[in-house]
Amino acid sequence: MSERIALVLLILAGFVGSGRAQTLADVAKKEEARRKALPPPAKVYTNKDLKDVPAGTPPSAEAPKDADKDKPADAKDKDTQEADTAKDTSVKDQAYWSKRLKDLQGQLERDETFADALQTKVNSLNADFVNRDDPAQRAVIERDRQKSLAEIARLQKAVVDGKKGIADLEEEARRAGVPPGWLR
Repeated sequence: MSERIALVLLILAGFVGSGRAQTLADVAKKEEARRKALPPPAKVYTNKDLKDVPAGTPPSAEAPKDADKDKPADAKDKDTQEADTAKDTSVKDQAYWSKRLKDLQGQLERDETFADALQTKVNSLNADFVNRDDPAQRAVIERDRQKSLAEIARLQKAVVDGKKGIADLEEEARRAGVPPGWLR
């Protein structure tokens, strides 16, 4: 048994002695030599390197150069201004989509809250109407109650329209390829 242990130790000592550990300096020198042997990096293109394409124009389509010869100079400037304006208004980034959704949600929430408040008012007016004996006071209460009911009907329609507006915005964003996280 001790012979086997001695044999194993002898073999291990041979492997340990034959393997030379690399120092950090050796690794750094090899890496420096490898980097010097590499070719220079290719040009990296960023969004700043690309030209802006006017809105509504496919990237591969260009206007014929002879078309501008027939236009007067002021018409050319007007077209350029319209293209710049279209470009400025066509920026639909995360802030644009998020703002539109928050505006619609805020309006919907205001309409719902106001409709709830008016319903509370109508309930109160109903109780007042039942508890009044004076016909003149009852007429005033009934008139106020009818106005509130009409306003509730208008707000309920606004709530339905607001929910439809949010659904339409989500559909528009989906068709435009907007990431879902932008509508939060």
